[in-house]
Formats: sequence, structure tokens, C-alpha cells
Amino acid sequence: MRGRARGFVAQVTLRNRLPLDFSVASLRVVDFLIDGLRKGGRGCDEVPGTLFGLGAYVGEVLVRRAGAVWVDFDEEQREFFGQSVGVRMPDGRVWNPLGKVINCLERGGIGGSEPSLQTFYLTLPGRVRHAA
Repeated sequence: MRGRARGFVAQVTLRNRLPLDFSVASLRVVDFLIDGLRKGGRGCDEVPGTLFGLGAYVGEVLVRRAGAVWVDFDEEQREFFGQSVGVRMPDGRVWNPLGKVINCLERGGIGGSEPSLQTFYLTLPGRVRHAA
């Protein structure tokens, strides 16, 4: 997944000058990108590769900044999350960044029920505050 995240950043920043540097602040850029997809009327089925790339990026921010590690979900977790991979936090909690991005597209935005990705990170339990 680390390679997918890096590849996504290389592809997106080749055409645009987006500050995707795996920082917590860069999650706000991801929020804007998802907002743009939503406002453009794009559904999840229209941009699956983009959503996967954004989810990999969010997961990699959790790995680099919150002390998480990428994990393959077991069968029960795959069924629950609808994804095959996610991240495990230092306290043992498991999160699904790919699904989180999809939820932000489907239910986020102004007045939406899904918080921004930056807010998600800042309120995330179990993260290490000063990960490398």
C-alpha cells in the first residue's frame, strides 16, 4: 500500500501542483479533492481508482504520522469493512482509510454526516502524537 500511495502522489502531482507531502495538513487537500468530486457529481463507481489512491494516501499518513501499520484484514474484518486492507494503530485498533474516503464522498461535505479527513485524524484515538 505504501507503493500505491507514493504512485498516486506521483501521478496526481505530475499534472497539478498539489501539496501532498504525507503531512497531517495535507489531509485538508484530500478533503478538497473529495469535495470537488462530490460537487462534480462523481459517484464512487465512476472514480474507483482515484478513491483507492486517496484511501491509500490517507492510510499512509496514518502510518507515517500516527504510528499505524498496514495490515491485511482477516475474513471477518473484510466483510465488516468491505476492504481487504487497513491500518492498525499502536493501541491495536483497526481503521479502514479506504472506506473512510468513500464515506467522505458519499456522506461528507457541508451539512454531511461524515467529518473531514483532517478532523478524523485529529480526533483519532490510539494515535502516536509524534510519529516519524
